[in-house]
Amino acid sequence: MSARKQAVLDAIDAANSHDPNVDDGQPEALQYGKRMSAEMDRLFPEASDALQIAARGQHIERWKLARSEYPEGRAGYLAWRKAQGVHHANTVMSLMTEGGYSEPEIDAAGRMLRKQGIKRDAEVQALEDVICFVFLKWYFQPFADKHSPEKIQRIVEKTARKMSPEGRARVLVEFDLPKPLAAAFRG
Repeated sequence: MSARKQAVLDAIDAANSHDPNVDDGQPEALQYGKRMSAEMDRLFPEASDALQIAARGQHIERWKLARSEYPEGRAGYLAWRKAQGVHHANTVMSLMTEGGYSEPEIDAAGRMLRKQGIKRDAEVQALEDVICFVFLKWYFQPFADKHSPEKIQRIVEKTARKMSPEGRARVLVEFDLPKPLAAAFRG
């Protein structure tokens, strides 16, 4: 690994180590970033530096923009998500600038974190597939334990729609999903 990439990853981890929320004994955003990097390495071992950095920084300083600061309902949730994407992109792009990355690499990471070009840009789609795998592997069951079967089905269908055909096929191989949930990944 190059020294500049390691420096940016370390800077992301340092920022995320301040997350007051804890997951499995670690700051939540730090834990999430490590899980994203592990899945990125596993699913896309030849990923560019920009894609690897975007994966690690996917939730950088997520706790700083509280969901409660946005209106209730879907519109408020989408506004919060968009603001998070802009914050994550700007923060990671700044760290990449400090790390000596080129403008095209910095812009690529920003585009990925803002999800500009999903389904059209291979790297944006790769990041989305990794996000979905991390959700299914680490966060789906705790989510499912709290929600109705109907809501779970809707979330799984939305997750599957975000993924590439290759990602959906891989989910069917790697996860033992009940038939109604697995059906969402076959479409």
